[in-house]
Order: sequence, then structure tokens, then C-alpha cells
Amino acid sequence: MDYLYEKIAYLKGLAEGIELDGDTKESKLYSALIDVIEEMADIIGDLDEEQVEVNEYLELMDEDLSTVEEELFGDYSIDDANLFEDELVEDVIEE
Repeated sequence: MDYLYEKIAYLKGLAEGIELDGDTKESKLYSALIDVIEEMADIIGDLDEEQVEVNEYLELMDEDLSTVEEELFGDYSIDDANLFEDELVEDVIEE
């Protein structure tokens, strides 16, 4: 995210470098555009932080779910469940 703020600072420097008069329409436009870009960078930064938190939370939930699955099923796997279901179906068909 720092690269966005570096680019925004560069844009601000360019705007100051061309010495726009603060009262002209163009100056107001450039200033407003830079402000909007800066606000967008802030929002993107916030979203990025929230995404990191969500990912960490999901990883913890996945670990917890793995622990629960191991406690409930032990070495029993999904493949074993499919075999068991096939045997039940064959038993029902034979009867």
C-alpha cells in the first residue's frame, strides 16, 4: 500500500511544481482529483487490512474444524464413508 501513497505524494509534488494558482478552475480540479485518489487509497488500505483479518480468522476456523473432524471421525475418511454407503446400497438392492 505504501507505493500508492508514494505515487500520491508524487502527484502532489507535480501539482505544486507546475505552480497552479489556487483560484483557477484547473487548480481546483487537480486538487480535488488528488484528494479523491488519496481517499480511495485510504479505503483500499482499510479493505486490505480487513481482508488480512478475515483470512486469519478463516485459517483459525479451518484448524478448529480439522480438530473437531479428527475428534469425531478419527481415522475415518470420506473415502471410507463412500465405501460404506456403497455397501449399504448393495445390501438394500440384494434384499
